[in-house]
Amino acid sequence: MKVVKLEDILGTDKEVEGGNWVSRRLISKKDGMGYSVNDTIIRAGTETHIWYQNHLEAVYCIEGHAEVVTLSDNKVHTIKAGTLYALDEHDEHLLRGIEDARMVCVFNPPLSGREIHDENGVYPADLDE
Repeated sequence: MKVVKLEDILGTDKEVEGGNWVSRRLISKKDGMGYSVNDTIIRAGTETHIWYQNHLEAVYCIEGHAEVVTLSDNKVHTIKAGTLYALDEHDEHLLRGIEDARMVCVFNPPLSGREIHDENGVYPADLDE
């Protein structure tokens, strides 16, 4: 069994700074679970273009307020504590931090833990451990 405490990740290489967000990588590819889990803070007043062409993601908001705009139809989805959204069709979207928003993010295939969005909002398909 694996037990991970957020406090043990803070300030390590598992806490990845992305400018508009900071992501704490709780479970990654090397853990062999077949998915990864991140505890991510989306910063208030930011907008991030994201398009996970190589991953599926489910996101559960546990604090704060954000918006997701799906670019295929320009629909605005309000995201607050207790809301889950799933990018089940590799949806290209904008993620807006209305307030600081804390999200639990699950990725399949799993992230290695070092990914940063490229200029198109994409994570690479697979990074080595």
